[in-house]
Order: sequence, then C-alpha cells, then structure tokens
Amino acid sequence: MLIILVTILAFYLAFNLGANDVANSMGTSVGSKAVTLKQALIIAGLLEFTGAVLFGREVSQTLATKIANPVLFVNAPQTLVIGMLTVLLSCGLWLQIATSRGLPVSSSHATVGAIAGFSWVALGANSIDWSSIGRITIGWIVTPILSGAIAALFYSQIKYWILDRPNPLIPLNEWIPWLSAILLGVFGVIVLPSITQPIANFLILQVGFKIPAHDISLASGALAAVGLTFYSWRQLDDTRGGESHNLRFQNPVEKLFARFQLLSACFVAFAHGSNDVGNAIAPLAAIVYINRTGTVPVNGIDIPLWILVIGGVGIVAGLAVWGKKVIATIGESIIALQPSSGFCAELATATTILLASRIGLPVSTSHALVGGVVGIGLVKDAKSVQFKTLQGIAAAWLITVPLSAGICAILFGIINWVYLR
Repeated sequence: MLIILVTILAFYLAFNLGANDVANSMGTSVGSKAVTLKQALIIAGLLEFTGAVLFGREVSQTLATKIANPVLFVNAPQTLVIGMLTVLLSCGLWLQIATSRGLPVSSSHATVGAIAGFSWVALGANSIDWSSIGRITIGWIVTPILSGAIAALFYSQIKYWILDRPNPLIPLNEWIPWLSAILLGVFGVIVLPSITQPIANFLILQVGFKIPAHDISLASGALAAVGLTFYSWRQLDDTRGGESHNLRFQNPVEKLFARFQLLSACFVAFAHGSNDVGNAIAPLAAIVYINRTGTVPVNGIDIPLWILVIGGVGIVAGLAVWGKKVIATIGESIIALQPSSGFCAELATATTILLASRIGLPVSTSHALVGGVVGIGLVKDAKSVQFKTLQGIAAAWLITVPLSAGICAILFGIINWVYLR
C-alpha cells in the first residue's frame, strides 16, 4: 500500500511538473507561431518521454541519494520515507497552484524548499544546507538578468545584420553557417553528452575501441552543423524560387528562423525530460529502496525502468492536459514573439544554463527563459513588455522556496505525529 501511494504521488508531481516546466521548451515556439499548440504538445511529449526514460536514470540516482543527506537518517529510515513522501505531496501541490495561475516556477527550487522544510522539523535547523539556499537566492537575481542580457545581445545583432537590412535574404544566406554552428554548439553541449557517453561505453566494453565521449560529441555536432547549413541553404533557395512549404509565415526570413526555433525547442524538451524527471521520481526511488532493503541508500541506488516510465508518462500527461496555461504565459503574455526573437530567447536560455553550470550556480530554466523574453522585449520596445504579468511571475519565484518549505514542514509534522501514535 505504501508503494502504491508513493507511486501515485510521484505521478502527481510529474504531472504538475509537466504542466508547468514544459513551457520552457515550447512556450516561445507556440507564442511565435513556429508551431501550433497541438504540434507542440505532441513534439514535446515524445521528446520529454524519450529523454526521461532513456537518460533520466543518472540524474535520478544522484537526487535520490543527495536530495537529503542520507547519513543523517541511517538510524531512522522511516523518517526519511515520511520526509520523501511529504516532498512529493508538497511540491506537487505548489506546482499545481502555480500552474492554475499560469505562473512558470522552478520545480527544482520547490524540491529544495520542501527538503529544507521536513529536514528542519525532523532534525533541526542545522541539518539544512544554508549555502545551497544562499546560492539559489543569488540565482533568482543573476539568472534572469544574465539571460536577458544574452538574449538582447543575440537579438540586437540579428536585428541589425539581418532583419533591418533592405534585402534580408542576402545577409541571412551568409549567416546560416554561423547560426547553425551556434545553435548546435550550445545545445550540443547540453544534449549530446547524455547520448554519446553510452555510445562511448558500448564501444569500450563490446568492441574494445576506446574513444573519448567528448570526441564523439564534437564530431556529431560538427557533422550536424554542416548538414543543417546545407539544408537551410536549400530551403532558402526553394523560398526564393517560390516553392510553398505550407508554413504560416509570408516572410521567408521568419520561415527559416521558425525551423531553427523548432529544432532548439526539441533540444530543450529532450534535455528537460532527461534532467527534471528526477525531481519527481527520485523520492519514489529512495522509498522503494528503503522498503525493499530496510536501509537508507548511502552509496548509490539503481533506478528501475518502471519508475522512469512513471515519471515520463506523468510529465507527458500533465503537459497534454494542463500545459497550455503556462505555455500561453511564456509565449504570449509577456511580449509578442516572432520566430527570430523566440529563437534568440531559447538560445540565451541554453547559454545561461551552460555558463551557470560551469560556475556551479544552481539556476532555473523558467527564470532564464523569462529573462530572455524580457531582454528581447526591451530591445524591440520596452513599452511592449507586460510588466503586470512579470510582477506575478516574480512573486511566484520569491515565495517558491519558503512556501514549499512551509507546506512540507506542516505535512511532515502531521504525518510523523500520526505515525508515531
């Protein structure tokens, strides 16, 4: 009964995570009309599920043993079980509340807040990693500012060198190789390692051919950039010749940027599924391990396939049923987007995540994407930015950690009191 209950709660959290966080990958594409909402739901659903099931194991293993310090619970595994259960419930509740209001929030920050809440009640304030809370607070400020600056830089260059030219097709033709290299370079660093590492391991173990995983990534990215360049040149030639591609854009420049934006959105969806699914299923994996062995997972844990599938299905279900609310906020309620500006927002988001990862700063994709969209709005026309929408989003960001901590602390206290009785 415990495993059934926790599985339902993990699905509930994954459902709300999918409804809220997947706007990060498809919100700007829908807002710019690069894809329809139905197309976005199908594309994101397939890639989120694939990323979660095929490559979500490693991240989930890390979160299951690092999400709370397991050493502190060695002599009280049932306390950790109750704590993980309340993490699932409290994070799911907060994400549901935020999604109902159309507010993009960080599931990772909600998880950190929930852990802090139950840890405080269970073991006292000293059990909380306050340095992590401090780094998250810095991330609230740095992430949207950095992403906004990068997006503004990208968009201002594209606007100056391509969009504002008398005949933009001529400079666009020259920029295609650079745009292809930047797109596949930035997103390749995020996505390709999760794909090429298993390939490298297979070559070493089964074939005996030792090749560094980063070499496979570099070669794959270079070939993909060359292929995308020649494909884009051909599409541009077809557009000049008057060939119809059944896209909704009369402007051939925006047609091409729509393809670039769709590709970047696919990368984001795949990376999101492989990374953020751990927020939903890591507590479930830890509880299953404790229930099976009677001990706390200290040195690692194996994530069964069925748990990954639960997370993937939950994300896709939440996206399909409720995802349009937050997608509408990201894509339409801050500024009006075109494919060229939406592409710059997604590229800035990915670049910010990469830079933050290099310096060890925990950041939120939601924060980065909103910052990128605002940065573009300031370049286009500051008066076009809907600051009233931003006020609601910023308020949701600020209260995510303390609110999820408070909800989890209360739930943990109640459930632990009932259990001890």
